[in-house]
Amino acid sequence: MDFNLEQYLSDGVERLIKDAIRVTFKNPKQSAFFLRYVTAAQKAAARRSEFGRTGKHIPSFLIASITGNCNLNCSGCYSHANAACADSQELPAEEWKRIFDEAVDLGISVILLVGGEPLLRNDVIEAAAKQKDILFPVFTNGTMLDKATISIFKTHRNLIPIVSIEGDETETDSRRGEGVFKQAAEAMQRLREHRILYGASITVTSDNLDAITEDAFISKLERDGCKVVLFVEYVPVEQPDIALHDINREKMMRRIEELRTCNKEMIIVSFPGDEAESGGCLAAGRGFFHISASGNAEPCPFSPYSDLNLRDIPLIEALDSPLFKKLREDGLLEVPHTGGCVLFEQEEEVARLSKRT
Repeated sequence: MDFNLEQYLSDGVERLIKDAIRVTFKNPKQSAFFLRYVTAAQKAAARRSEFGRTGKHIPSFLIASITGNCNLNCSGCYSHANAACADSQELPAEEWKRIFDEAVDLGISVILLVGGEPLLRNDVIEAAAKQKDILFPVFTNGTMLDKATISIFKTHRNLIPIVSIEGDETETDSRRGEGVFKQAAEAMQRLREHRILYGASITVTSDNLDAITEDAFISKLERDGCKVVLFVEYVPVEQPDIALHDINREKMMRRIEELRTCNKEMIIVSFPGDEAESGGCLAAGRGFFHISASGNAEPCPFSPYSDLNLRDIPLIEALDSPLFKKLREDGLLEVPHTGGCVLFEQEEEVARLSKRT
């Protein structure tokens, strides 16, 4: 049977919503939002299907780096490695609002807001908050979740704070700086007190794989009110020896399945996930693409090459990027790889194609 990418992506969004309703059952305000969001997601899936019938594939989600700036300087940060933090030409909030509005019209259901530290751009966060038909997970280091920011999340339930940690205090502080884990833990406590659905994003390396997939570690997060755990495979921008290889990746997927079975009150996912199941990497518009802080349409955050900028074109035209088409058609998204990103290991080829297109 031929693989149906559109159905695969729609099923993924549907599973996410069902899981969200399940884990927020005891949180009436958050649960009520997801019950309403079901209708928006169904309309979005219908729009994507309409475009699909005309030969236009629309991904179900995007990744948006709304700023390259950050108040930390973490080891292994891809934004620093890609010199995104030096980019002073960030899109203004009104441009991001236009992109969010166009995303709704196309049927895009989820946009991940990342950085840098996205809470440095509360103007963009507020623009996202107004677009209720899109779910916006906001990936933050947790150090800037002050009273005003908490109020934004409490008022706008389509914004889901995802606090990034590396494991326990020792592991987190070793990569993010002394005292960062304590600040992140205090931020999670405040989110819990205000009954705001939140998650944790954990970078997975060969060094911390066993510790962060232990029942005790996940159970502690659950007791602290965390409802979403996102395991993100480390992309070796600095230390290639700690990237996951096939054996460790298979071990991680087995442990995730076990954790899902034992922790029914949590949503546990991995990124990029099982590429064999999805027919290859979902970057370059297959399942998502990345928008840089300056508006470049890029295959993914770890492959910062572009031939189009959203300042100049509508969102739908970015999907026709010659670079994206070439990456999809030439099979580059299916090449075996180590680490969390197939395109990261093909940097020279992606760079060559971006200049040639």
